[in-house]
Amino acid sequence: MELFRTPDERFQDLPGYAFAPHYAELDGLRMHYVDEGSGPPVVCFHGEPTWAFLYRKVARPLIEAGHRFVAVDMPGFGRSDKPTDRRWYSYDRHVDHVARVLDRLDLRDATAVVQDWGGPVGLRWAVENPDRVAALAILNTGLFTGRVSKGFMAWRNFAERNPDLPIGFVIDGATTSELDERTRAGYEAPFPTPESKAGAAQFPLLVPIADDQPGAAEMRAVMDELSRWEKPALVAFSDGDPVFPYPKAGQVFADRIPGAREQVCIEGAAHFLQEDRGERIAQEILALTRK
Repeated sequence: MELFRTPDERFQDLPGYAFAPHYAELDGLRMHYVDEGSGPPVVCFHGEPTWAFLYRKVARPLIEAGHRFVAVDMPGFGRSDKPTDRRWYSYDRHVDHVARVLDRLDLRDATAVVQDWGGPVGLRWAVENPDRVAALAILNTGLFTGRVSKGFMAWRNFAERNPDLPIGFVIDGATTSELDERTRAGYEAPFPTPESKAGAAQFPLLVPIADDQPGAAEMRAVMDELSRWEKPALVAFSDGDPVFPYPKAGQVFADRIPGAREQVCIEGAAHFLQEDRGERIAQEILALTRK
């Protein structure tokens, strides 16, 4: 398996991100994760084409409030190794590698925070490890069971036409914030070459757009398990995301999960609401964990 390992110097002096790297070796692939603070863990799952950097504004208030912040970079993203063969990537492989890292951390009473592709990955981890998870926080995501929005199809078509994804351009276009050069560089840091972007290029094509495609049955099973989730669940979607439009996309979860509260609207935010309103999201998570 050919791997690309992003040079460490790409990650120096990133704005608002001073977390020490931690690594786990899995079958010759080095996986990176953040593990900061102590107390009840909050485990954050990133999506496409982001990495743990996305959660930096969420992390600090959680750590200061006495929580342990954990975030794993999926294979092909962040400081994790990046297989260069796009055929290597699959939904099952992403779930397996992230779950194996989290197993080593022996988490208990965790709050799982999911967004974008972090939803299918993180929610599957949560329902398959209910003894480790005390609560869910679901942000701008979906379980892809064969039906997707027009906004998603526009994104998928763009990604298919542009395998050398312009990462900074993508993030900038999916936030209400005006990203400065240093912040844009933080999102682009893992991906200095076209070959480093194999995982990012493949992720949109892994979404099942028919109910018989790989991953659809597994995601239907996760949704079925969520219909019996009695533990607390926060559903918070932003008001400016065409891929997961408020309130419809979030209400799917709010109606399905017995433990879910009334859906929260994160105003003035787009798809990457952690970038736009990270501190607000942290406060919603703290409110969830206090009750």
